[in-house]
Amino acid sequence: MKDIYLEVTYRRGQPFAAYLYLPRERGEKASRSSRADGGMVVDFGAGGKPIGIELTAPDEVTLEALNRLLHDLGLPSLTAADLAPLQAA
Repeated sequence: MKDIYLEVTYRRGQPFAAYLYLPRERGEKASRSSRADGGMVVDFGAGGKPIGIELTAPDEVTLEALNRLLHDLGLPSLTAADLAPLQAA
């Protein structure tokens, strides 16, 4: 998978959980996880590369906090449009 994409799970019309998929090799799985500020958990592949970010409280995650984390991981920033699904409900 080459692109970053967001998957949101809803419960009763509200975002319940979300996962930001980061570029990874096909079939690559998380080998460890690390908590980050703002209710985010980063999953790392076997080689130590970040492969995803779990948003445990998606309605509380800000674009600024997520972009700060992405920057710290050496990844490109997102735009408000990238997070629009979190505000769709």
